[in-house]
Amino acid sequence: MDTQDGTQQSQQLILAHNVFLLKHPDVSDIEKVRLSDEVLNSVQSNDMTSYYETLVTDKVLELDQSLLESMRAKNEEEIKKLDEKIADAEENLGESEVREAHLAKSLYYIRIGEKEKALEQLKVTESKTVAVGQKMDLVFYTLQIGLFYMDFDLISKSIDKAKNLFEGGGDWERKNRLKVYEGLYCMSTRNFKKAANLFLDSISTFTTYELFPYDTFIFYTVLTSIISLDRVSLKQKVADAPEILTVIGKIPHLSEFLNSLYDCQYKSFFLAFAGLTEQIKLDRYLHPHFRFYMREVRTVVYSQFLESYKSVTIEAMAKAFGVTVEFIDM
Repeated sequence: MDTQDGTQQSQQLILAHNVFLLKHPDVSDIEKVRLSDEVLNSVQSNDMTSYYETLVTDKVLELDQSLLESMRAKNEEEIKKLDEKIADAEENLGESEVREAHLAKSLYYIRIGEKEKALEQLKVTESKTVAVGQKMDLVFYTLQIGLFYMDFDLISKSIDKAKNLFEGGGDWERKNRLKVYEGLYCMSTRNFKKAANLFLDSISTFTTYELFPYDTFIFYTVLTSIISLDRVSLKQKVADAPEILTVIGKIPHLSEFLNSLYDCQYKSFFLAFAGLTEQIKLDRYLHPHFRFYMREVRTVVYSQFLESYKSVTIEAMAKAFGVTVEFIDM
C-alpha cells in the first residue's frame, strides 16, 4: 500500500497486525504497551486522521486533540497540493503525467487510511490507464486495502477483476503474485485446500513480500497443506520441497510438526502442534479459524493412525499420542 523496495512488508499491513494484537486477550499488558507505541507512531507518521479516530472510538488509543488537529491540517494541505498537480498536468502535460498525478492522490488516500476516498480515486486513475499491467497494479492496491480492513467482499471482487484482466494479457510475474493474494484470501475464509494448492504453485516464484516475509509464506503453506494433501503428495510437494527445506528450520516447531506426521511419530507431532498453537492464535488471518484448524489436524492424524489397525484400544491411542485416555475419548 505504501512505497516498498520490493522486499519489505507493507507498513499498513504491519500496522493492521499490531492493532489486531492490541485487541487480543492473550497478549500481555507489557507487550501491549510496546504495541501501542508502535501503532501510534505509525498512525502519526502517516497522518492517518480518520483511522486514528476509529482507534480512539475502539479504545485502542487515547485521544490527543492537538495531534488529531495537526494530522487533519496536514491532510488538507497535502490534498490541496495533489489537486494542484492534477490540474497542472491536465492543463499543461500529457496523458501519462495526468495518470501519474491521479495515482499519487490514490496512494496518498491509501497511506492516510481513507478507504472510500482511496477506492474512488483508484477508479478515476483506472479510467486514465490503458496498459493491462498498470491496471493490474491498481487491483493489487485495492486488494491490499481489502486485506487492511479485512473486507472479504472487496477482496473477492478484486480477485475476479484481476482474472478478467488477465484474459486480455498480463505478465507471469503479476499472475504469480495474484495466486498468493488469492491463497491468502482462501486461507482467511477457511478454504484451506484451495489455499494450499495456490501457495504450493507459488513457492518457486514468490515475490509478494508486501504481504508477508517468505518465512511466513512457508508457515502458511505447511499449515494448509497438512490438512489438505494426502500422505504421498505431502511428502513430494512439501516435506521434500527444496524451497521449504531451506527455511522450515527457522520457524519454531514447524519442521517437527510436518515430519513427525509423515514419520508417524505421533507423540512428537502433538508436542510440535502444541508449540504452534500460539503462533496460529496470534495470526490475524488464522485466528478466527483456530478451533476449526485444531479439529481438522486431529482428524488427519487420528485417521492416519487408525488406518494401520483393524482394531485398537483407546489406551493404546492415548499412549501413542502422549495424551490422556479422557482426551482421546472426548
